[in-house]
Amino acid sequence: MALTAMDIYKVLPQTNCGDCGVPTCLAFAMKLAQGQASLDACPHVTDEAAQALSGSAAPPMKTVTIGTGEKALEIGGQTVLFRHEETFYHPCGIAIQVNTSLPQDEMTERIATACAMAFDRVGMTFGLDLIALCDDDGSLAQKAAVAAEVSSLPLVLMSDDVAAMKGALEVCAGGRPLICAATAANFEEMTSLAKQFNCPLVIRGENLEQLYELSEQAIDAGLEDLVMDSSARDISSALQDQTIIRRAAIKDKVKAFGFPTLGFAVGDDEIGKITSGCELIAKYAGILVTDLITRDALLSLVTARLNIYTDPQKPIQVESGVYEVGEPDASSPVLITTNFSLTYYTVEADTSASDRAAWIVVVDTEGTSVLTAWAAEDFTTETIAKTIRECGIEDKVEHRNAVIPGGVAVLSGELEEESGWHIVVGPRESAGIPAFFKTKYAERIA
Repeated sequence: MALTAMDIYKVLPQTNCGDCGVPTCLAFAMKLAQGQASLDACPHVTDEAAQALSGSAAPPMKTVTIGTGEKALEIGGQTVLFRHEETFYHPCGIAIQVNTSLPQDEMTERIATACAMAFDRVGMTFGLDLIALCDDDGSLAQKAAVAAEVSSLPLVLMSDDVAAMKGALEVCAGGRPLICAATAANFEEMTSLAKQFNCPLVIRGENLEQLYELSEQAIDAGLEDLVMDSSARDISSALQDQTIIRRAAIKDKVKAFGFPTLGFAVGDDEIGKITSGCELIAKYAGILVTDLITRDALLSLVTARLNIYTDPQKPIQVESGVYEVGEPDASSPVLITTNFSLTYYTVEADTSASDRAAWIVVVDTEGTSVLTAWAAEDFTTETIAKTIRECGIEDKVEHRNAVIPGGVAVLSGELEEESGWHIVVGPRESAGIPAFFKTKYAERIA
């Protein structure tokens, strides 16, 4: 029988220290009871309490770590079916498939390219997560050593051949690669390797029924770091299986399905692979394996992942302060906007497109856009004037002209009185900034 929040609360430290990220121990107990938190988040829980709560307080989906060090990837740990219910944790890992049959120079070049690939999105830098070394010619044991030396990312070793997998693990198990995969035909041998080398293991069933049975056997064998593969490769079947597994784990608390999953981006062409990859990122792959290698194609997957795993309750934001566009000087224009990342980077890009150096003063609006912040009274004459006074812009320019978004032109009069600056009403949309600087800015500051 599941413990209630009060049952859990009775064995917690009851210090209300907030170190778990929740204000009170009772609130933390409620999250534990609902499967929305892990007991590991409490640094003060006693061993006796941990033992008593180990079953009831565990999240419905296990968190699995692949690799070691800074590049280690955590997947799983999800507590809700839909992100608006709370949020999604541990973004889907993107693994680049590299076949062992490739010439060694080409194989190492592809690995190095994947490891070095980086994408800048709304001020954050993202990359790829794993190298999936696929044994398509029986040379996994030899090529694994090369891949481990070249790759800065954790490896997924893909082979059903037990001897090849053992040889590969003997040279790279220290990096804690993901073993892929244990099937009904090789189950005992592969689970033995996972125990021997202390590596996470993919279990692959021919269907969900077999996958469930293999998972129960793996749990009984003492394995905890499991990743599930239902063998579905067409997007319709894969989407169905992923959904069934996630619902069984989250809603029905089916322990045998309480592990992250593996999916493959499939399709007849690049667009098809991107589409299937985006669908699996959304529902509900823990790892997506793809042979896509072009930057544009992978950017699509990275962007889709960012969209899905961004916490809808915590807008992405930049720090309040003064930012430079180009090389502004004491006479350069000053633009004012909010600290919602998408707003700031849009303004920054459109200002850059004007070929005019400028200063951007960013007001802390808790990560909301201009009109939203204005409606919530976070982007007001008081908050803007306070930011102007405290951010240091007055020491950087010799003039006192500031451009505000046209959507909040109503603030201009009071803001002039509050700040002591001449307020210039700019375009309603930042796309109009280049034309504004060419045709209107000079006359409005005169």
